[in-house]
Amino acid sequence: MRMLTIPNQSSVPMAYKEFDDEGRMRPSAYYDRVVDVMEELFKLTLLTRGRTDYLTDRYSERNERAQKAIDRQIQKI
Repeated sequence: MRMLTIPNQSSVPMAYKEFDDEGRMRPSAYYDRVVDVMEELFKLTLLTRGRTDYLTDRYSERNERAQKAIDRQIQKI
């Protein structure tokens, strides 16, 4: 799937009741939990930024590319 996940999640039951007229979430345990999840996501983003090549490199795809390169060399002969 090539997607990182954070081992944290949150849900807000009846979320429509948790926001004020200005669209901001009211202070509550739900708010605290959402902030915790977002902090964790931010930290994970910092840790993985700039590492796309490494994180998306797969053994099976390297083998496939190598086989295609071999096939091209054979066709040239």
